[in-house]
Amino acid sequence: MCRNIKPLFNFDPPATNEEIRDAALQFVRKVSGTNKPSKRNEAAFERAVNSVAACARELLDSLETSQPPRDREEVAARARARTAARFA
Repeated sequence: MCRNIKPLFNFDPPATNEEIRDAALQFVRKVSGTNKPSKRNEAAFERAVNSVAACARELLDSLETSQPPRDREEVAARARARTAARFA
């Protein structure tokens, strides 16, 4: 749906609240169709971001896997390689 939302599960160290909030913000922006809400809609926008972030944190905390945690640097390096190949 949104290329800026990155997978947050099964990383060492685990996803931070800031990362989860950033993903929630991207999701709400996408769903609402606006990057910055009007003053009139600011409170609703912020409530939605907080609600989505709370749900995402609950989901991440309840997921289980038998796979070892992924390394953030390794995943980032693969993403950079894909980007370089894509735009080369």
